[in-house]
Amino acid sequence: MIVCIAEKPSVARDIARIIGATSSRDGYMEGNGYQVTWTYGHLCTLKEPGDYTQAWRPWALTQLPMIPPRFGIKVIPEDHIVKQFAVIEQLMQKADGIVNCGDAGQEGELIQRWVMQKAGARCPVKRLWISSMTDEAIREGFANLKDQADYQPLYMAGLSRAIGDWLLGMNATRLYTLKYGQNRQVLSIGRVQTPTLALIVNRQKEIDNFKPEPYWVLATVYRDTTFTATKGKFTSKEEGEQAFKTIEGRPFTVTKVEKKEGKEQPPQLYDLTSLQVDCNRKYGFSAEMTLNLIQSLYEKKLTTYPRVDTQYLSDDIYPKCPQTMNGLYQTTFAGVAPYADLIRPIGGKPLKKSKRVFDSSKVTDHHAIIPTGIIPKGLSDAELKVFDLVARRFIGVFLPDCKFSTTTVLGEVAPGDSESGKTKDAIEFKVTGKEILDPGWRIVRAKTPDSTGAPDVSDNQENSEKPSDEERTLPTFTKGESGPHTPTLTEKMTTPPPYYNEASLLRAMETAGKFVDNEELRAAMKENGIGRPSSRASIIETLFKRHYIRRERKRLVATPTGIELIDLIREELLKSCELTGIWEKKLRDIEHQKYDAQQFVDELKQQVTDIVNQVITDPTNRRITVTTDEDLKKKRTPKKKETEAPAAADPLIGKPCPLCGKGHIIKGKTAYGCSEWKNGCTFRQPLK
Repeated sequence: MIVCIAEKPSVARDIARIIGATSSRDGYMEGNGYQVTWTYGHLCTLKEPGDYTQAWRPWALTQLPMIPPRFGIKVIPEDHIVKQFAVIEQLMQKADGIVNCGDAGQEGELIQRWVMQKAGARCPVKRLWISSMTDEAIREGFANLKDQADYQPLYMAGLSRAIGDWLLGMNATRLYTLKYGQNRQVLSIGRVQTPTLALIVNRQKEIDNFKPEPYWVLATVYRDTTFTATKGKFTSKEEGEQAFKTIEGRPFTVTKVEKKEGKEQPPQLYDLTSLQVDCNRKYGFSAEMTLNLIQSLYEKKLTTYPRVDTQYLSDDIYPKCPQTMNGLYQTTFAGVAPYADLIRPIGGKPLKKSKRVFDSSKVTDHHAIIPTGIIPKGLSDAELKVFDLVARRFIGVFLPDCKFSTTTVLGEVAPGDSESGKTKDAIEFKVTGKEILDPGWRIVRAKTPDSTGAPDVSDNQENSEKPSDEERTLPTFTKGESGPHTPTLTEKMTTPPPYYNEASLLRAMETAGKFVDNEELRAAMKENGIGRPSSRASIIETLFKRHYIRRERKRLVATPTGIELIDLIREELLKSCELTGIWEKKLRDIEHQKYDAQQFVDELKQQVTDIVNQVITDPTNRRITVTTDEDLKKKRTPKKKETEAPAAADPLIGKPCPLCGKGHIIKGKTAYGCSEWKNGCTFRQPLK
């Protein structure tokens, strides 16, 4: 009898149906020479400290560091897990062969290997390796089963990651909790979560310490078009006023009109991170919610494997794309076929094959997220939104480039002679406009079909990105034309960087190499970042659960506990993007057989030992503020600026901002402003 073990009951049912195991049993299905069973994700885990020795059960500084001579695994002590494991163990003890049908990735490999080890499986093992759950993919996968030994490096990388997380997490969490936690709050430390928290805290400090400075922008309106001085910002009001005076009343002359045509390629296909970023910006979905939704679509066979970090397809996928496109063409929601008009222009023709889409050298285990071609039915509104993004992105890569025309108009105002009789230099102005000549792939950019009528929040939530391709068609200008104009000198204030939201934090985690000074390591981190695409959502959720951060609208704000914890940690290993990136690179090198797993673990044991010794010998009596659930309900109160006047002294103070409507009016040295200036509000009104 061949035992097949899947990662979820729903996946097991699909596999059983395809291979003919149609008789239901308690905890498995049977038929046609197969028994198909399942896990519930992790059934086994690394042993707890107290499982190794009684001395490690109580938390005590004297017992640190905890380094087991040999790591062991155990069944997670929950009733439904223990019961299912007993079924699996019985099947595997009698099996003639096993097919590992776990998710085709590092985590899926680790989950099933641990179960087989704990169950004492001794028979030969094959590996089912597929990127989608369609019937065709399952049949093809079973026709081409791989040898389990081919995935040993993948398992070793997953095992090294788990051991590394145990060594650092168990030791550092106990260490910091006992030393600084006031015996009231567990201070959770992790090799990915702590550097991620550091990103948020460092950005927040940058914002809190930011001191806005005034600057002045000279512009002029000619033929109902605003031209801006090319000189840029004036740092002093006097300088700006002087420039204003020299051009006031003088004619504006167009000196150059330049028109260039260009092309814009379609965006690349989605990997998990880019999909999470778009879902957060467009719909406000958390990273975890997006992951759950795309996982659901995968299990419903509508999209391919989601936990991927590539935006490319392998070349062998190209022949299957017309069939996928045909499925999208036939897709309807509420009687409307949203993709038919998009596909029709390229229907009946060979699909274009671009190196930006098809490149086998950029694909390892799995390719980018794409639809499978199966027509969706019964989707929730949230699932529909995610599916629509994936579908439109897939269609878009086969459409023509967008063609546009960029017009740049330069003009100048020649000042009169100065008091000394010398002629001053002319002041140059510039305006740029963009006109779409042929939208090409841009036709896929449309609102998602939404039966709820919920608005697209991408344009009205703070920190959402403005479209970089905003169109502005200019009037027709002719070189040499001249006429009157209306100059303006506008006072503005420099603004701090924005708070992280989930979209920008995911990007920061993905591109953490930009925070690294070492050029060689920065280049190496381009494909690593911190954390895995599949784990970044859970890392962010952990920061919420630990009361290290909280949400304020879409902003991610660090709590006093989170800020103080990062300030407290002096060991760069625990909060550095650089060293965390090195770990990620080593784990990937283990997977590709370029680095030894034992060496990785041995190095980490020494690092953990050094950290413990440094913290235990800290002579200070520092303690961390405990953040409670009640604290999180209170809004973060901004510091009162010295320049603010009490509300009673001025009737304008405290009134709603007339520009953004979110903030209230405050008083500065020279002008009224908005309390939301940190978030980009530019309201200013000179003091009377």
